[in-house]
Amino acid sequence: MKATKIIYWITTGIIFLFEGVMPALTSHTEVAVEGIKHLGYPDYFRVMLTVFKVLGSLALILPVVKGIYKEWAYAGLGIVMISACISHTAIDGFGGQSIFPLVIFGILVTSHITYHKLSASKV
Repeated sequence: MKATKIIYWITTGIIFLFEGVMPALTSHTEVAVEGIKHLGYPDYFRVMLTVFKVLGSLALILPVVKGIYKEWAYAGLGIVMISACISHTAIDGFGGQSIFPLVIFGILVTSHITYHKLSASKV
């Protein structure tokens, strides 16, 4: 059970850093603004996406958030990662920009699986 808890916190921490902290700190940089434009999305989408990514990652990292709220956060972040892969593949073809969201998605799935293992052990 200790290994499961370690894996959960490492994977959830990585998700928090990549989907919460980084977007919060970099969403208004020129690279982020141009990246959203390059994919064909309006600028308000960048702001909305940043807010939802930060809220979702906070829901995952905060132990007081439980149950359905945490499940919605996992689902929302999963949809974001799959959509990012599809968007980059549609515009630039399959490559590094398309693979990275899938790597983060794999980490998210690992966090979700270990979250359920920890939840089941508490019952």
